[in-house]
Amino acid sequence: MLLFFFFAPSSAQQTQGLSRTLVSGTVTDSKDRSPIPYATVSFSNSKIVTKTDANGKYTISSTTPYSQLQVVYVGYKIQTLSVKPSESQVINIRLQESAQRLNEVTINTAKKKERYRNKDNPAVELIHKVIEHKPMNRMQSEQTVQYQQYDWMQFSMSNISDKFKNKKIFRKYQFLFNEQDSTEVGGKNTLPIYLRERFSNNYYRKNPEKTKVIVLADKHVNFDAGVVDNNAIAQYFERMYADVNIYDNNIIFTNSQFLSPIADGAPSFYKFFITDTIKSHSPNLIELSFIPRNPNTLLFEGKIFITMDGKYAVQDAYLKTAKGVNINFVRSLEVKLNFEKDTAGKYHLNKSHLVMDFGTGKEGARGFIGERSVVIKDYKSNVVQPDSLYRGEDVVVAVNAEKQSDQFWQQNRLDSAANSKIKIYSNMDSLGRMKSFKRIMAIGGIVFVGYKQFGPVDVGPFYSFYSFNSLEGLRLRLGGRTNEEFSKSFYFDGYGAYGFGDQKWKTLLSAAYAFNHKSIYTFPQSFIRASFQRDVDEPGDGAKNFIAESNLLTALRRGENNKFMYSDYYRLNYIQEYANHFSFDLGFRKWSQTPAGVLLFQSYQNNQLFNQDKVTTSELSLELRYAPKEKFYQGKRYRERTIEKYPVFELNYTAGIKGLLGGQYSYQSLLGTIDKRFYLSQFGRSDVRLEGGYIFGRVPFPLLNIHRANQSYSYEVYAYNQMNFLEFVSDHYAGLTVDHNFNGLILNRIPLIKKLKLREYITFKALYGGLRSENDPLKDRSLLQFPVNTSGVPTTYSLGSQPYMEGSIGIGNILKVIRLDVVRRFNYLNNPNVSKYGLRAKVQFEF
Repeated sequence: MLLFFFFAPSSAQQTQGLSRTLVSGTVTDSKDRSPIPYATVSFSNSKIVTKTDANGKYTISSTTPYSQLQVVYVGYKIQTLSVKPSESQVINIRLQESAQRLNEVTINTAKKKERYRNKDNPAVELIHKVIEHKPMNRMQSEQTVQYQQYDWMQFSMSNISDKFKNKKIFRKYQFLFNEQDSTEVGGKNTLPIYLRERFSNNYYRKNPEKTKVIVLADKHVNFDAGVVDNNAIAQYFERMYADVNIYDNNIIFTNSQFLSPIADGAPSFYKFFITDTIKSHSPNLIELSFIPRNPNTLLFEGKIFITMDGKYAVQDAYLKTAKGVNINFVRSLEVKLNFEKDTAGKYHLNKSHLVMDFGTGKEGARGFIGERSVVIKDYKSNVVQPDSLYRGEDVVVAVNAEKQSDQFWQQNRLDSAANSKIKIYSNMDSLGRMKSFKRIMAIGGIVFVGYKQFGPVDVGPFYSFYSFNSLEGLRLRLGGRTNEEFSKSFYFDGYGAYGFGDQKWKTLLSAAYAFNHKSIYTFPQSFIRASFQRDVDEPGDGAKNFIAESNLLTALRRGENNKFMYSDYYRLNYIQEYANHFSFDLGFRKWSQTPAGVLLFQSYQNNQLFNQDKVTTSELSLELRYAPKEKFYQGKRYRERTIEKYPVFELNYTAGIKGLLGGQYSYQSLLGTIDKRFYLSQFGRSDVRLEGGYIFGRVPFPLLNIHRANQSYSYEVYAYNQMNFLEFVSDHYAGLTVDHNFNGLILNRIPLIKKLKLREYITFKALYGGLRSENDPLKDRSLLQFPVNTSGVPTTYSLGSQPYMEGSIGIGNILKVIRLDVVRRFNYLNNPNVSKYGLRAKVQFEF
């Protein structure tokens, strides 16, 4: 239903039967005809207001037949003009200077306006004062701070026409719609679908620095748990509607980093204008308006009110995105911040309100509206709390947080606007009991989750039902798992697959016990699992990746794809996660690898070449992982890490034991990775991975580090896209991957092209390593020999004195979802079946 609503044609349905008054044009100075940026344009006696952009252009519309338009700008006479109701029209407006000037600020009185510049600009001088005083105005300037916070966030379908609302599909759901003033955000009709409220105590300590949030109450809409993970929805919206701190250099929305108008480098990216002074407020305030120098970049336009008491603090702020900003699916974003004095005379945030308009059409067409409001009370500074308060996790949720009474919420809803929204709780409860909606949710579960629930068993995933590869040919697979209706402690999982080309069955049987009596897929995990798996994989890719990608998207490959292995895995794992996001995986694995396709396991004995049926190992392993402040999108059977600025550390130790359950080799291996995202403000962001490994002992090539190659036409960030499968192996190596997204820094400045909102990518990958003599088949013929192709030419190599290197230049955000990369391989070009250049594509959904 959401998809139908979101992507169904909207323009004709939205406007049919509704006459719209639409006015556009340019506001200029009557003398020199220069554009006037940031003038206020409104329909007279209405709440519908817009601002001119950096070029003085404006557009304003309403379904109400207004007949007058008013334009206001400080230093100019207010102008009121007649408009034709219910028609589209272009009205260019020339404003006349007012005779009265502001005495509080310096104004350029030259008859001819000069080109905007920072030098000798009083507005820029003022913003430098604000930047200079940021350290003393931040919360972190106090030794301790504590306050109570109430916040609510809502997600609603918006701009719904009466005709669309009365469609047959919504006939049974009329009670869900909310009717409001057509001038309000979201239009006349909205359909609220999610609401969450929280009440918390918040503490900050400067030395040693620590924050603590104790969530006392948490109330939110609950959907059918068999289809939707309610915690995942809450975390997703929480990430989208992050806290806004104007004193930070950068403010992150939907994983995009916007530069604050009072960031240290703001004067290089913004134009500032003094547009008003307010003497009725104590202390006096100056209204400082700002617009981005480049409207396509991740910058705001709006105004801030600065206190003129020598502290240069922000008293109020209004931020919104420019129309051309390079961000997907967000038509507009507005933030209002209100500050008030504390007992020490310093300004602190008292209330913030964030509104985001999501959609694929023009503003006013159907879409979604997201809102978040935060209210702070009982703000106190320099109140010492015991050290015990700050121990443990940064965020602690009270045991009874989701069970607070209605009376508690009535007393602690600090924002009166929330009272008109809480009926969504009863609406969703009623909706959940309707059979027609249950059918819709069941279909949604199949499409989006990939499983169909039959009581205590989920059947699927359906997206891997069909796949194809050169060994198996057509492959069909069907699987299932138990859910929490079966048991909250015991979980079973499995699948059966058949390849019509190799005529072999594959299978997985898995059983797990959860010590914390929660789903084994949710955080924090604490379970033991035993499994048996028989399937196909590719050397260096592993069954985990090969099987997970077994679908139509991976059927097309480049080059030769004829080296496979049949693998039998017997596994026993104990996985434990902790609230601080440290985890370990203690495991045992017996692994038998049988060559398939053209791959052979061959070695020389007495100068004669012999075939070996399989390689069998028995391993004990310990994997440690630490991901401080990690957040992720939690699914019913998986979770995906949201990439943050915080690093992720992983370390794996494995010991092969010869003679244990048929193990043929004794060895040890150590592997480690560090992942980190670096935000570079207006210059984009970089995802960096450092990795390395070392194998101790003598092993055949299937047990070496087989570096992950990619022979599909899909671009993979953490694979070598111009490397062939099983092309390079090593027993010691170090690797570096840097993937940088410029976020339109260059293309946003090119006329016409900037309208496409494309984004530039550049990637560099280097792999340095080698092979000791004891593991090199070229020096020890008793080892399994490296594979050769049908012509007898070797296709597997060790890295030489030079690192393997490749790089790519890409264009992203094509049609909002496609990234194309031209990949260049820099060396080892004499290896068989390699290409210097390649073209790869990737489908990625990003804001």
